[in-house]
Order: sequence, then structure tokens, then C-alpha cells
Amino acid sequence: MDVASFAELEPEFLARVRRIVWCSVATVDARGRPRSRILHPIWEGSTGWVATRRHSFKGRHLARNPHVSLCYWDPQHEQIYAECRAEWDDDPETKRRIWELFRRTPPPLGWDPGLLWSSPADPEYGLLKLTPWRVELSALGEVMAGKPARVWRHPA
Repeated sequence: MDVASFAELEPEFLARVRRIVWCSVATVDARGRPRSRILHPIWEGSTGWVATRRHSFKGRHLARNPHVSLCYWDPQHEQIYAECRAEWDDDPETKRRIWELFRRTPPPLGWDPGLLWSSPADPEYGLLKLTPWRVELSALGEVMAGKPARVWRHPA
């Protein structure tokens, strides 16, 4: 079932993200093949942020194709699928703000980026901004009851 605005999904989306925390993220390599890995985004509404190494396979993949597919899943079979555009955000103030967002958010969603990087100015600290064009929430229990997945599509 399509929903008109992200706001209709947002409370359930954020509740699931806070509970599940880790998601599988697929990029596409130079030969057009998918490659998945586990990442730990933090979300501000419909914008996701990933603190990650700047120079990695995913960085090389994103240089060629900025589109990623995220899948959150939990043992209760509740899922989130988010199809996003990923782009590096190099704005120093945004990098500091998101560093602090990760640091001040309680675990398990929050964590201290200082465990991996010396500071928000560390050249290896990369900040990926995730902008979804499609978000789907589904649950096995709902599917079994005949309820369709809830899907939001960015209007642009």
C-alpha cells in the first residue's frame, strides 16, 4: 500500500531502526555486480547518515554508482527496505554534528566514532548521506494477515 508522505511511516521506521540497528547495504562494483556489507546508519527523519572509512570498496563503488539498497531485518521478520542515493558530505560542520549525534545517542544505535577516528577532521572519517527515493516497511505477520507492505516513494 502506497503512503503519501514519509511522515506516515516515520514513527514505525525509526522504531525499527532503533531496535534493529544494523542493516545490509548493497553497492554495485565496476563490473555491475552487487556487493553487500553490514552498516550502522543513524537517521534524522528520512535522511540517513553513515560514519565510515572514506577509502574503501564501497567508496570506489559509490564513485561509479551512487545508488545503494538497504535491508533491515529482525528475528520477528519485520523488515525495512530503503533504496537510496549515497553521497559524501564533506561539510565540516555537518561532520561534527553527525559525529556528536552518534556519540550522544544511547547504544545500541549510538556509538563513539572516536573509537575509529581521531576527530571529525580525521581524513579517514567519511560521512555518507543517504537520501531514499523508496522506503518499504513490511512484516511477515502482516503479510500472513493479508496486509500489504507500506511503501513511500519520494515525489521527485
